[in-house]
Amino acid sequence: MTRPSLATHSRFAQRVRRRYEAELPLLASGVPGPAQLQATFEALLAHGQNMANALRITRQLVIERLLCLDCEQQLPLAQVTRAMTDLAEFTLNHALTQAQAELDKTHGAPMTAQGQRAQLWIVGMGKLGARELNVSSDIDLIYVYDEDGETAGDAQGRGCITNHEYFGKVVRAVYALVGDTTEHGFVFRVDLALRPNGNSGPAAVSLDALEEYLHVQGREWERFAWLKSRVVAPFGSVSSGATHALRKIVMPFVFRRYLDYSVFDALRVLHRQIREHAAKRSAGHPERANDVKLSRGGIREIEFTVQLLQVVRAGHFPELRTRPTLSALPRLVRANLMSAQTAQALAQAYVFLRQIEHRIQYLDDQQTHVLPTQDHDLNWIAQTMGFTSSQTLLRQLDAHRELVAQEFDKLLGGPEPECKGCHNGKPGNGTQTIEELLPQLGEVFGQRLQAWCRHPRVLALRDEARERLQRLLVRTAQWVHEERVTEEAAVRLVDWMEPLLRRESYLALLLERPQVHERLLRLLGAARWPARYLLLHPGVIDELASPAMMEERFNTQEFEIELEHRRSSLTGTGEDDEETLLNLLRRAHHAEVFRTLARDVEGKLTVEQVADDLSALADAVLRVTTRWSWSRLKKAHREQPRFGIIAYGKLGGKELGYGSDLDLVFVFDDNDDNAPEVYAALVRKLINWLTVKTGEGDLYEIDTALRPNGNAGLLITSFDAYANYQQQRGSNTAWTWEHQAMTRARCVLGDAAMRARFDAVRQAVITAPRDASGLRAEIAAMRSRMASAQPVASDKFDIKYSAGGMIDAEFVMQFLVLSQSGAHPELMANAGNIALLERAEILGLLPAGVGHRAASAYRAMRQVQHHARLNETSTQLAAQDMQAERDAILALWHTVFSDFPSHDQT
Repeated sequence: MTRPSLATHSRFAQRVRRRYEAELPLLASGVPGPAQLQATFEALLAHGQNMANALRITRQLVIERLLCLDCEQQLPLAQVTRAMTDLAEFTLNHALTQAQAELDKTHGAPMTAQGQRAQLWIVGMGKLGARELNVSSDIDLIYVYDEDGETAGDAQGRGCITNHEYFGKVVRAVYALVGDTTEHGFVFRVDLALRPNGNSGPAAVSLDALEEYLHVQGREWERFAWLKSRVVAPFGSVSSGATHALRKIVMPFVFRRYLDYSVFDALRVLHRQIREHAAKRSAGHPERANDVKLSRGGIREIEFTVQLLQVVRAGHFPELRTRPTLSALPRLVRANLMSAQTAQALAQAYVFLRQIEHRIQYLDDQQTHVLPTQDHDLNWIAQTMGFTSSQTLLRQLDAHRELVAQEFDKLLGGPEPECKGCHNGKPGNGTQTIEELLPQLGEVFGQRLQAWCRHPRVLALRDEARERLQRLLVRTAQWVHEERVTEEAAVRLVDWMEPLLRRESYLALLLERPQVHERLLRLLGAARWPARYLLLHPGVIDELASPAMMEERFNTQEFEIELEHRRSSLTGTGEDDEETLLNLLRRAHHAEVFRTLARDVEGKLTVEQVADDLSALADAVLRVTTRWSWSRLKKAHREQPRFGIIAYGKLGGKELGYGSDLDLVFVFDDNDDNAPEVYAALVRKLINWLTVKTGEGDLYEIDTALRPNGNAGLLITSFDAYANYQQQRGSNTAWTWEHQAMTRARCVLGDAAMRARFDAVRQAVITAPRDASGLRAEIAAMRSRMASAQPVASDKFDIKYSAGGMIDAEFVMQFLVLSQSGAHPELMANAGNIALLERAEILGLLPAGVGHRAASAYRAMRQVQHHARLNETSTQLAAQDMQAERDAILALWHTVFSDFPSHDQT
């Protein structure tokens, strides 16, 4: 039987064709898959081969077939690795079935305390777990069983042994069928070194023992191994849910709840050990240095880069939890952890390197990753990959490896790459300590550091964590000394870190990311409120690692698309339970608030832009939360709810601040008989989703007092009832103050028809004919009552409540909108007080200069109020402060309410 010339160069292919010429037609067409494997295996058994031989011959035929398809027809990498994975699973399942059947005859079935058969699972690790097996790979396995107990014995009740002994015999029997070398070779080399306690541990481990091991002794590098773990035998155990208990043990070990930068050092050590091992192997053998897997820029560095980002972030973002390297890369892009360009380049490098790896192994069926030194072998590899010469191949290989190495070094090359004057991760000459820096520091920060050297929480830290803390504080102290950051910022950093000392991952994050450390210090130095927010949501500091964060603004569409993508990822893995979704919403919201906060204190946003972005974020959260709540509502009677949310107050006017609550009214427009009950259930669920505190905090406080009849009214009303109430139709009608609130109302959720109906109602309310004198008297009286309820000392000026403060400007504008919109439609827009004051002057409703000066004064007061809240200081100033601004707003008040000066308290 002849084959095309490219395949015949392989010495392995030549051996297979000589020995198994009669069997080759069994796998002569298509890509080997489960059906072809089964048919080939059965044919070999039918021709007199025993199971062990049939499995080995099948393996030889599969690799020879893949060699031809890969080298001659450029079979995609994914199909090659999937075929090898199918072969491993097929082999292990047949071997496991055979082993247990034989042992059952002697010892009976292993039993649990409940009288059920105890279950054994073969867990595939590494490339087998990720379905990325190469053509001459070993397979990393861990054997796990569900319960200890005893076997039932044979038919006469003899031969009882413990389940532990039984499953140990299973492991040995499976190895004999799969890993032993016979005249037909082996099926797979089997490695059990990843099991608990390595080669000194038991061959099979119970669930309880595994849980205890991972909890007590599990090391950081083992998390990377378990990341790709997957039950590969017996068939059907995963789909039946039998392995759910195993998943519950493994997932929390691999993916921690908090951002986990402590794994950087662990992976750095592991990578250094691999490099050292590779160096020893190549000592005296320079040709071994050209290893496409373990050398600089090799396959392992791509895998480490991807896995590191997954382990660090996937505890927070379950959508990153995927085993194959190539499927993880686009997920990292969507999570903004890697640029699309970098991900594409790494994917191309990964495919290229794996294809070379396979061709190296096709030559002699050896588990090697080192390029051959013989020119004819190297030329053959180049030819099978479409290159005209080996030199062209090597140039392409070098380009890929250099890119991989640069990305790997950027991520993992060292904990302090940006620290000027650093050596070995320590400031200066690498020997300076906190004590040596103390004399150079300010009194307050110096005293805090001195106290920390003796702090019980610091002394209670593990040695590794305490050393990290020391390095972090030394770096901070040096930056203070260099006047790179302020002493106040450093003190606030210490205050922030103190309650978080047990969460060592944050120490690791700041140490690993100097740019995050410095940005955090600048943020803490700029205002007090960020420290409080960061204490509640410390995980958001990782957002500071994004270099583009400061240049961007909140994007509603991207935010919603990303949340929906994350939800669908969770749905695909069955992890979309309510608590997970609640936390997903909270993390996304907190991250966006923090991004806005960081841009704000860095001076990248105006007060108005901050309010716009926070308001847009609230709108988006309301839309997403409503969609998700409706999709999980048992009583939902239609695909899309006919439901609306009307925002008042700061959200309605797009003037939301940090920590502001939401003034909301809920309406529905649905004639279904059960609509009131269904939408009431939706609102209750929606409010719960927004307000309930989980481990990730909450979203917003909700105030529904502006609904028809206030707190005495229904939580949700039909739109018709709402419209009648607002438009004074019927005996139950709105008060003047509710119409004032309507000037700043927006329909933030609802279909186009509902939004149009709301706009019509709002226009009708605002433009309704009113007695201007009566309206003026009513609003002035309301202002006086507010002044009495919010007294301010005579030597103080309250930005909001004092005469000449923000409330005066807001009441004036509400009066003008309600009294003049009928004649001047330009005032109906919900454009904010600043724009409307300017517009009122242009329309001639205010004397020249009065509206403009009041608008400028209002803007200045908003800025002062905003900064006071960020710094957690009082908004009551000295009486003489902001006198010009106060005079401008008093002039506005007296222009419009000349007959009502009584609320002026000074």
